[in-house]
Amino acid sequence: MTNHQVYLGLGSNLGDCRKNLERAIRLIDDRVGEVIRQSSFIETEPWGFESEHRFVNAVVLCETTKTPREVLLLTQQIERDMGRRKVNGAGLMVNGQRIYTDRIVDIDILLYDDLTIDEPDLKIPHPLMHQRDFVMIPLKEIQ
Repeated sequence: MTNHQVYLGLGSNLGDCRKNLERAIRLIDDRVGEVIRQSSFIETEPWGFESEHRFVNAVVLCETTKTPREVLLLTQQIERDMGRRKVNGAGLMVNGQRIYTDRIVDIDILLYDDLTIDEPDLKIPHPLMHQRDFVMIPLKEIQ
């Protein structure tokens, strides 16, 4: 089987955010593939919505034999297992607009090898990552 490199962005702003990310990274390592690099944790303000809760964000590089679709399904399952209720994107869709919400954990596929995928529920590279310092700063740290 071929190993693929996938960069995943993680965020949490509910509960013990650092512990949430540490648990998510362990689950990624167990279920998706070996985490071979991990950025520092950074604290950031919410993006796209207002909340009294700051985020803790990180990026990991994982080596996996899974397909991009399998990685998506596995990371969504990790989110659910950790208590996340909404898994189709970061927030609810209301009148065609995405409404972002507080979350225990959010895991986004940022990059998968050199692939470009444009499907309704799977877009690689992540289409908004270049607009988000909380993604780009930790990504650049480990690339």
